[in-house]
Amino acid sequence: MWCKSCNRKTDNKICEVCGEVTIEDIPVEIYWCNSCNVPIIHLGNKNSNTCPHCKSKTKYLSTDLRPVFPEERLLLEIIKNTPLKYKNDSVWCVNNRYYVNGEKISVSFSKYLELDIDSIRLELDKYREANKDNSFAEYADKFILANKERLAYLKDEAFQFVQDSVKNYPPENIVISFSGGKDSTVVADLVVRALSNPGLVHIFGDTTLEFPLTYQYIERFRKNNPKIILKTSKNRDQEFYNVCEDIGPPSRVMRWCCTMFKTGPITRILTNLYRDKKLLTFYGIRKCESVSRSKYNRIEDNAEAIKIKKQVVASPIFYWKDIDIWLYILGENVDFNDAYKLGYDRVGCWCCPNNNDRAAFLSKIYMSDEAKKWRDFLVHFAEKIGKPDAEVYVDSGKWKARQGGNGLKSAEDVKIRYSNCTAEENAKIYQLNKPIKDDFYSLFTPFGKVSKDLGRKLLKEVIVLDLATNVPIISLQPFQQQNYEYAIKIKTMNVEKHEDLQRMISYQIRKYNSCRKCLKCESVCSFGAITINQNTYKISSEKCKRCKMCVTAKYLDGGCLMAGYLVTKTKNIGEQ
Repeated sequence: MWCKSCNRKTDNKICEVCGEVTIEDIPVEIYWCNSCNVPIIHLGNKNSNTCPHCKSKTKYLSTDLRPVFPEERLLLEIIKNTPLKYKNDSVWCVNNRYYVNGEKISVSFSKYLELDIDSIRLELDKYREANKDNSFAEYADKFILANKERLAYLKDEAFQFVQDSVKNYPPENIVISFSGGKDSTVVADLVVRALSNPGLVHIFGDTTLEFPLTYQYIERFRKNNPKIILKTSKNRDQEFYNVCEDIGPPSRVMRWCCTMFKTGPITRILTNLYRDKKLLTFYGIRKCESVSRSKYNRIEDNAEAIKIKKQVVASPIFYWKDIDIWLYILGENVDFNDAYKLGYDRVGCWCCPNNNDRAAFLSKIYMSDEAKKWRDFLVHFAEKIGKPDAEVYVDSGKWKARQGGNGLKSAEDVKIRYSNCTAEENAKIYQLNKPIKDDFYSLFTPFGKVSKDLGRKLLKEVIVLDLATNVPIISLQPFQQQNYEYAIKIKTMNVEKHEDLQRMISYQIRKYNSCRKCLKCESVCSFGAITINQNTYKISSEKCKRCKMCVTAKYLDGGCLMAGYLVTKTKNIGEQ
């Protein structure tokens, strides 16, 4: 919480000093000044009917807004068969609602998906030169002037938050997560300015699915900020389309791509740079972006909420709206990703299942080859899993709601097949889908000390000892059984809750059978003990602290990220 009147932090919704409502509970509303012809940002209803610049009466418009740049405005005009009609007007947007001079105009991008893309491109080229003569800069200046008090407040509050956040961290333990999007761009600028330190570490997570304009912006950012330390993380072991072929494309509820191509590689680079040091990472997270993000804290150190466990996350723009972001960018003359000028709301992965219809439409225009390749793959995938009308399934967006691994061969790998041993109590025989190698035994490191010397040599038995008592708690014995090409008999002993231990053991069996190098486990481990390289999953006995986070459903449901993505609706006896 933050009290604007006292300019101080507080844990209460009402400031205990002055009695004012603190920032978290004050709604931001957008009004329109007909005289200035620009939006006005108001907090609640306080003076909401008056423009702070010209003192004219204002009218309520929306809860948020963003500027429409000339490039997007021209496309809008072409779609409506009125090229350059609004080039001297003040044009803004929220979601798919466009406002021209404060008046709403109707636009439905879903129906425009059927328009001829080649014709639109020709029209854009035809009017591109004439479109350079427009009034955008004029209205941007008026917008900044009319909202200068809001901008000053945003800067002062964010600077103070950043300075307070870093008090317990040396500069070398401070990181800025830099995606190339507008939010992380603002955060990077805020943090560097607040700390007067242009040499901070920035981490760019290259998912390999970034907009071409994002890569251009990253290079421009690097060139314009020569003192920053800009590190790029990238998963060089995986190729996106190959993974999609194996486990299916990501969907809104199964976004494996974030872990495999962003969080995982970022974890690796942080581990290499900082080992087991605790980091403070500044993120461009905003409360209004989603329901899940609204539940975060502005400074988050809860292990359940943080994807990368070795860091504490701080969000200077947590309470900002889109219009605040653009007020800062335009008001402070901050360079930004040109993809926003084309009309994209967000510039993460260009083929993200969370993208809206407008983003798909824009990609057909500005990334035609990539868009066609992606659609062709989706149709191929839909046919492979048996969808009766694959093109309708894809074009209607139903693929975005896909759940589970039905129709995929890889779905068999996440099923834990076992039978209870009839000869020994508290023993199960687990089926494996590949031969037992040394890396298999390292999976049992979280349970204690893995010893090959104590087991019965003729049976190739391996024993796991409890670290505290040095008492055997797990016996691992390669096993031969009918219909099981590869199997392991696992017996638990000298423990009170055998089923609880067997459940955690079953998670490790699932990892061994189904690991796709998604890198989630590396992110879960706070100590850098887990490494996944060249199809080998290893846990270092020296680095492992036996915290068991990697085998706890609280942090990794089912023990393996693939469990949730490849689960099928059917379940047979002896399967988990």
